[in-house]
Amino acid sequence: MSSTTHRAEFTAAALYVAIELSTREWLLTMSVGPDAPRYRAHVQPGHRAMLEQALRAGRTRFGVPEAAPVRSCYEAGREGFWPARQLAALGVVNVVVDSSSIEVPRRARRAKTDRLDGEKLLRLLLRHWGGERDVWHVVHVPTPEAEDARHASRALTTLQADRTRLRNRIHSLLALHGVHLRLDARVPERLAAARDWAGAPLPVGVQARVLQVWRVLQTVEAERQGLRRAERQRAVAGRAESRTRVQRLTQLRGVAARSATVLCDELFHRGLRNRREVGALAGLASAPYRSGTRVVDQGLMRSGIPAVRRIAVEIGWAWIRYQPESALTQWYQRRFGGGAALRRLGIVALARRVIIALWRYGETGVLPEGARLKA
Repeated sequence: MSSTTHRAEFTAAALYVAIELSTREWLLTMSVGPDAPRYRAHVQPGHRAMLEQALRAGRTRFGVPEAAPVRSCYEAGREGFWPARQLAALGVVNVVVDSSSIEVPRRARRAKTDRLDGEKLLRLLLRHWGGERDVWHVVHVPTPEAEDARHASRALTTLQADRTRLRNRIHSLLALHGVHLRLDARVPERLAAARDWAGAPLPVGVQARVLQVWRVLQTVEAERQGLRRAERQRAVAGRAESRTRVQRLTQLRGVAARSATVLCDELFHRGLRNRREVGALAGLASAPYRSGTRVVDQGLMRSGIPAVRRIAVEIGWAWIRYQPESALTQWYQRRFGGGAALRRLGIVALARRVIIALWRYGETGVLPEGARLKA
């Protein structure tokens, strides 16, 4: 959709609808052209009958025939993709827009209302169908099956974050009294025998709170271990196309089932066409600034998927350790092997190259140069 011009379609009669989503109501801003008047309608979120009635009213208002297409858009947000699927069921050609790619004024203060946002979104929709390819970024709408398959991987990622948060809370509570304990199954026993900086037992309130957090941590840890076992089993016995790609990636040294699952569920299933799309979606693309004689490297744009970016950096370090003979590792050592600070800076560049190489390997089965498989 974003790589195709639409001038021929734009000249034909059509109804254009910009939808502002909220929890209480949807605001539909409709028109047939840039200079045409606007018609607005308020509908309840997901109310199919009201939505059909509003679209019929828009057709009648502008004299759009029933055979003419209806083209709509809305910003990607908490609602996800079910509004897009509902609009598709009504025969509406919809695009989901990345809200961070919408151009806004650079003034310190600007007016913002649903009415103004709907008008702005409608003008961008008309420009998009008028042939401007880069007016915004269109979000890929996954199939319901692909979207549902992500939940197992994302649940494990959430549990890992909860585990880290709970462990840090326990260490912070103990650090208030100058105590550090090893967090294992003997935490209650160690806590009762612990002494603070003055050699006195820990206060009763601190012990009760630490035990409370530790019990929650035990539950989270049990769920996390269960999901990790299930993920490893799916990586071995999977039959779907994405699982086949996971199996192929886990054959490489330095790539575990967790990393392969996150990459395949979040990145590689999106039908990426080239290395630039892989690097940008992974959040590993740089943001250059060149104006006149001034050239500044602004660092990473960080516009991709955070989970993929974290996994990419982890795979980069693992690749150096487990694939020392590969061409990518040798390039990294030649370029960034001069010191610790330089190695930390270069790991991002290596991570981008490794992710691109893994994408090619998952698509074509061609091993990265010099890479070795597991026994």
